Amino acid sequence: MKIAVGLSGGVDSTLAALLLKEQGHEVIGLTMALYNKDIPNMKIAGDACYGPSEKQDIKDVQAWCKNQGIKHYVINLSDAYKKTILKYFRDTYLAGQTPNPCIMCNAGMKFGLLVDEAQKQIDFDAFATGHYARIEKTPAGFVLKRGADSKKDQSYFLYRLNQDQLSRTIFPLGEYTKAKVREMAKERGLAVADKPDSQDFYAGDYTDLLQVENKIGQVVLTNGKVLGKHNGFWHYTIGQRKGLGIAYPEPLYVIDLDPKHNRVIVGMESETKCDACEVIQPILGVRARGKKEFDCFVKYRSAGQLVPAHVSESEPNVWRVRFKDPQKSLTPGQSAVFYDDDIVLGGGFIRR
Repeated sequence: MKIAVGLSGGVDSTLAALLLKEQGHEVIGLTMALYNKDIPNMKIAGDACYGPSEKQDIKDVQAWCKNQGIKHYVINLSDAYKKTILKYFRDTYLAGQTPNPCIMCNAGMKFGLLVDEAQKQIDFDAFATGHYARIEKTPAGFVLKRGADSKKDQSYFLYRLNQDQLSRTIFPLGEYTKAKVREMAKERGLAVADKPDSQDFYAGDYTDLLQVENKIGQVVLTNGKVLGKHNGFWHYTIGQRKGLGIAYPEPLYVIDLDPKHNRVIVGMESETKCDACEVIQPILGVRARGKKEFDCFVKYRSAGQLVPAHVSESEPNVWRVRFKDPQKSLTPGQSAVFYDDDIVLGGGFIRR
């Protein structure tokens, strides 16, 4: 089979390509070029998916592919990335919510536009990446499943992939742990075997991407009492405790953000908890399609735990998630993803 592999220069994607080659497949390397140089005052602190380090990563990938006899293509998607992912990131933050650009990039760019643009110039049968997730073909359709390594599972970031995308995708590392992947990379002499993972999509201060000037606003308690000032609500996220700059007898947490009045609303830890949330723009997999309600486990932040909940459709394209136990700091803009054991049932964006 002729398989295109998304190569970032890290150990996961590199090993995924090598494993497929060892299995006898014809492997082609694809790398997205995303970085725009026209954003001023960027202060890059390290390696990430979006940033100037991309140039060196591409050179490294090209050199490795040449050594392996693998054809490699760079697909320039920088304009599309700026118009979609960076715009989404900026608009979401300035609406007082917390975006997750990796989820949007996977569905729209990596498993969407990258594959579509590549197929205009290259013929291949399937697309593979180094994600820690699995796909199962069932009579009803393709099912996304959690990776075997629960600590590295990336299904949360992939829940918005549609049936067409799942049908053409392969995850060669889905059955392995991260430790095993690094071990196999060392056994094969890969120079990237110990390369640290990218921690985020951007390694600088995320406010660089917002391109807005600081604006003085108020920090207030949930009862309206003014406690201090801030330089713009977009510098804060719900659930944040550190960096508030407010002296108070008890620890304070960001409870809500008020974009209209540029206010940061804070309160006690007990005020961070709630027993339900609404999600919009839901995506349901084949195991949940057609259902109006079901019990499941929910993950509402990428590094969070699976918690039991009841999910039901409250109105068209709006689902209500009621948790068995109150949960802390549910954040509008983030995703709530539904699971049945290791199967992804679907998910959506938290609205409130």
